[in-house]
Amino acid sequence: MKIETIAIHAGNHTDESTKAVIQPIVMATTFERDADGGFAAGYQYSRSANPNRTALENVIARLEGGADAAAFSSGNAAGMSVFQALQPGSHIIAPDDMYHGLRNQLKQLFVGILEFDFIDINNPEVLQAHLKPNTKLIWVETPSNPLLKITDIKKVVAAAAGQQIKVVCDNTFATPLCQQPLTLGADLVMHSTTKYFGGHSDLMGGALVTKEKDGFWEKIRNVQTMGGAVPSPMDCYYLTRSIKTLPYRIRGHVHNAQLLAEYLENHDSVEKVMYPGLQSHPEYATAKAQMTGFGAVLSFTLKAGEAEAKRVVNSLNIFTQATSLGGVESLIEHRASVEGPDTKTPFNLLRVSIGLEHIDDLIADLEQAMK
Repeated sequence: MKIETIAIHAGNHTDESTKAVIQPIVMATTFERDADGGFAAGYQYSRSANPNRTALENVIARLEGGADAAAFSSGNAAGMSVFQALQPGSHIIAPDDMYHGLRNQLKQLFVGILEFDFIDINNPEVLQAHLKPNTKLIWVETPSNPLLKITDIKKVVAAAAGQQIKVVCDNTFATPLCQQPLTLGADLVMHSTTKYFGGHSDLMGGALVTKEKDGFWEKIRNVQTMGGAVPSPMDCYYLTRSIKTLPYRIRGHVHNAQLLAEYLENHDSVEKVMYPGLQSHPEYATAKAQMTGFGAVLSFTLKAGEAEAKRVVNSLNIFTQATSLGGVESLIEHRASVEGPDTKTPFNLLRVSIGLEHIDDLIADLEQAMK
């Protein structure tokens, strides 16, 4: 099936008892045992499995072309389950431009338990120099947050080949509509489903998708079940419903993002635009080769500096100054303020999540704010 059909049908089935065409929400926390004490229906306790979560995991796995998926209560919980599945003393290589929430997890929660290096993964020599006998995981984030760096996934996979190193790709910015890391050789894909999968800024979730159900995946499943950081049946239901429109929403998001990036690149007040769909992007060729769309997040820096960047975000009418991305509404924020004192983000940078408003209105709003 094509991805639009998968999005609509892979997370739904007709209810057997009522014949309702939309799968109902099962709020039960526990399920009746059979006469012999078993669970023939496959459900025992909602922390370990729930019909709505099963439906959500199925559609996400199908969208990414994976063997299985695991849903979590947040993107951070999904990412942390990967770290928790590693043996103590394992070494992780992560990008220097990594989502600060997961970077801070490693630096604050796993210090002394795991080893980790934050490097320029796009530099093959640097990557090779940081591989160690105890390296068990290479974390890839492409496009990256917030500098929109593009990593050649195939090259990272080649560097890890034959060394029992898992390659995990945070695919939140791209979604499976723009990039499918498993087909490029990655072992696992991570999503903050809060973002484009949810698409309306009103629920929280995360997910992992695996290329194969191996021993490492079983460890992750154990973390999910025993840790219990799972989404509620209601959140699973609404995520599954939102995914049905994901392919068409992403097309609109990407269309608007490309036009907005081109507008900003030609604006006299703008120093630099970071968007992989621009030919001026240093990794444009890589993005074009491994992506089918360039995403709907961009960052740009202003020539006049930090004060001007903060003035602009407070002068907008349609864009909302807020953290997060992936909703139908456009958001903008001064990113360095969010990331804390150790941020590597330029202080004159604004990160933008482009929504589904009319592009003329978005451009007009930025134009009046930057006058």
